[in-house]
Amino acid sequence: MNKSYWFKLISGPLAAALIIAFANLDEANPLVTYMAAIIAWIAIWWFTEVVHLAVTSLLPFILLPLLGICDAKTVAYQYMDQVIFLFIGGFIIAFAIERWNLHKRIALKILSLLGRSPSSILFGIMLTAYLLSMWISNTATTMMLISAVIAVVHQVELHIKDQKQRNNIATVLFIGLAYSASIGGMATLVGTPPNMIFYRFYTEAYPGNNDLDFLTWFKIGFPLSLTFLVVCFFVLKSIFLRKVAHIDFDKNYFLKEYKHLGKMSAEEKTVGAIFITTAILWFTRSGMDFGNFSIPGWGSLFGKSEIVQDSTVAVVMALLLFIIPSKNEKGRALISWDEASKLPFDIILLFGSGFAIAKGFELSGLSNFLAAQLEFFKTANIVVIILLVCLMITIISELASNIASIQLALPILISIQKGLDIHPLLLMIPATFAASLGFMLPVATAPNTIVFGSKRIKVNDMMKAGIFLDVAGILLILLFSLLLLR
Repeated sequence: MNKSYWFKLISGPLAAALIIAFANLDEANPLVTYMAAIIAWIAIWWFTEVVHLAVTSLLPFILLPLLGICDAKTVAYQYMDQVIFLFIGGFIIAFAIERWNLHKRIALKILSLLGRSPSSILFGIMLTAYLLSMWISNTATTMMLISAVIAVVHQVELHIKDQKQRNNIATVLFIGLAYSASIGGMATLVGTPPNMIFYRFYTEAYPGNNDLDFLTWFKIGFPLSLTFLVVCFFVLKSIFLRKVAHIDFDKNYFLKEYKHLGKMSAEEKTVGAIFITTAILWFTRSGMDFGNFSIPGWGSLFGKSEIVQDSTVAVVMALLLFIIPSKNEKGRALISWDEASKLPFDIILLFGSGFAIAKGFELSGLSNFLAAQLEFFKTANIVVIILLVCLMITIISELASNIASIQLALPILISIQKGLDIHPLLLMIPATFAASLGFMLPVATAPNTIVFGSKRIKVNDMMKAGIFLDVAGILLILLFSLLLLR
């Protein structure tokens, strides 16, 4: 191991020890200082990634009980919250879609309808990634589609002689895939981990509000993300395709590939039906209020609406995939446990650690301490507050995991909200959206890293487009937050 590794490794516990030794934040309550020390240690290890993020995620389970903030049983409970089951169920459904190639059929169908020129191919790829990443993680979406994009780039390059044009088209298609996968995740609660982390934080901190579910998020996230997708398309088109003339290539390529898949198998149809049913159940669990009249949600059939959650739907539908037999492959179900065992348990641990940190904020008194220190926000304009919050989280997300950044930010925002006369969603939702803004650097998001691995993208190309989209994203989040949340 080099010196840099040891420096990063030691800096976390060293920072914690220095805070405990010299920073007596609250003389009446030493737990406030202890919790701040834990946050410093975890933040340094998360941001430097000196060990795997999942390894760092085990620290709260050790440190919170050792420093007397809460007992091990309370911490352990945070690592298996109901929101984690929403994540697990959603991933199993995604694995089934991938197992039977339904995602490939959807992608090729859209591209066969839209792929007529470099700009229309770009839009087709972006729209496909956007639609899939609304329901499947942006990482999985990018992994699913990158082979198709590589094939598209190869076919387009067969008809182009100018090397600069070839490079520009390859660059824009790969970047468009990564960006639209991140944008699509903003549309739904299950689209990206930061959304589900926020959902758990909010329902835990404000259990009496009962004003947030899958449909409520969609009403805000979908119009914002769709607008952002269109903005992203025109930004990428203006930067990379401005000087590219119309290119005559095989317009039937995608159609041929789609026909090559043959007819939909029984398994594809069944998985597709389960996927659509899941989405419908998510949308209709809570009632819809249209002003003059309202439609009750099916969740009310069980008495109290909180008895059945979106996570319940996800697990029930995932369970069906293990029960319904395959028609063409005898002796197996639509999904096997071997296939489902690919669940990203590192992300599950990240979820749990974030929830444990939030519990530590509450029980240690650190949240109340921060609220008292942030009195100046009471006199600040709400537009300025949202703008600063989005800017800070976007900058952090460019350099560190968006999961880590939102986990550290939300408890602080809850503390800030306690001193302001505003609805907590007006702070927390913009912050969550901002965590998905990471377009400038290859390390900012997993989709960026995946497409950068194609070795067809230069860092300065990503930065050139990314800075425009980060700024545009912050402004759109601010606009939609003020229009829709208020």
